[in-house]
Amino acid sequence: MNKAELIEKLAEKYGAASKAEAGRALEAFIDIVKNELKNGGEVAIAGFGTFKAKKRAARTARNPRTGETVQVPEKVVPVFKAGKGFKDALK
Repeated sequence: MNKAELIEKLAEKYGAASKAEAGRALEAFIDIVKNELKNGGEVAIAGFGTFKAKKRAARTARNPRTGETVQVPEKVVPVFKAGKGFKDALK
């Protein structure tokens, strides 16, 4: 399912006035999650999961093509951990 299909399903399932309204709601959710993670917070949705930002340490890696070692800098990456209710729904 892509973003357009998700917006269509949201509008259909929850009776949004239009697909545009459902699209704005989805965009608002995405922006809220991004901003919260950018500010060092986390977003936990009971029964679904938790979005966090996790720091990945600097490391030395190897280019598989040339065998040359390269330094990979420290960076922050988004992480999603599924909640129990979400995991159980997939069984």
